[in-house]
Amino acid sequence: MKLTCSRSSLATAFGVVSTVIPSRTPRPILQNVKLQMNPSLTVLIATDQELGIRYVLSDATIEGAGEVLLPAARLISILRELRDETITLDIEADAVTIRAGGSEFRLPVESPEEFPSVAEFQEESYLTLNGNVLREMIRRTIFATDPESSRYALGGILLDLSEPERMRLVATDSRRLAIAGAPCSIQGTFEKEGTPPVIPAKTMSLLEKSITDGEQPIKIAIHPNQVLIQSGASTIYSRLVEGRFPRFQDVVPSSCRMTVELNAGSFYAVVRQAQIVTSEESRGVDFTFQNGSMILKSQAADIGQSRIELPISYSGDSFTITFDPRFVADFLKVLGQETPVRLELTDSESAALLKTDDGYQYVIMPLSRDR
Repeated sequence: MKLTCSRSSLATAFGVVSTVIPSRTPRPILQNVKLQMNPSLTVLIATDQELGIRYVLSDATIEGAGEVLLPAARLISILRELRDETITLDIEADAVTIRAGGSEFRLPVESPEEFPSVAEFQEESYLTLNGNVLREMIRRTIFATDPESSRYALGGILLDLSEPERMRLVATDSRRLAIAGAPCSIQGTFEKEGTPPVIPAKTMSLLEKSITDGEQPIKIAIHPNQVLIQSGASTIYSRLVEGRFPRFQDVVPSSCRMTVELNAGSFYAVVRQAQIVTSEESRGVDFTFQNGSMILKSQAADIGQSRIELPISYSGDSFTITFDPRFVADFLKVLGQETPVRLELTDSESAALLKTDDGYQYVIMPLSRDR
């Protein structure tokens, strides 16, 4: 068998599928990528058995048909170093020869017989939404997950379909909560009953990376224990996160005592400044709102202290609340510089709500001021 294609497209393909390849596994065969070739389709397949991907190479020219396991790490290193635009893979029973310009590499290959399969997308019932929109929704929520947690299903993003023709992604690590929503379409007889699915953060990260043409619709099919996603050249299979997701609706404040209008860019700048004078032991920054200004104060032993003032259009009572600046910065850095932000506050001990005009919501718990 022989495959010829552009180095850049093959590097892009391996860059996507390599996200799935486990760095450590009791099954070393999973550290390979399966290449399937036939006259109508050339596909790269990778899986760790919890998460899998099929990636279609659209510009490949092939001779022969069959399948082989390619050593992923070595091949990725080769693709990273080559500069010639055309690359050729000559595949034999026990080796692959990679040629590009004056460079040639010969690597051993393995039999694909024991390599797990990854399902094709052949669904009749699924959700669809715009790729650019979904990518932005993932960016706005994935940072609030807690992949290390064994409590609830905090290691994933909840896919909420409680509103007609609308999908919301929800993520929390119990200290903050991010909600991003957008219109979606339902094809076939999509069932909304039962527990909303929680998709692993790693899967959502791979999905975000796979969206190369943001105008293409993304198709999402949900099954009792797994999800199958069609995203351009990629088909992604993933198991769902087990466990119960917290009832997020109860966490979002329904009322507030004061509202502060801010600009994302200038707000982010002062938060980053205040974060400089914090430490592992003293993460908190005091946010004080008074007539015409917001003042951020931080202090950490052996580091020093800071005071940053930002003019704002606020004219209410003086009010101070303490936040971990990292959590505030995480919200602001996924927004455009000119994005208007509304901060809703009740008191110094209650959850605060940050909102944008397009419906993005972010709940953050304050720190105790007697820390």
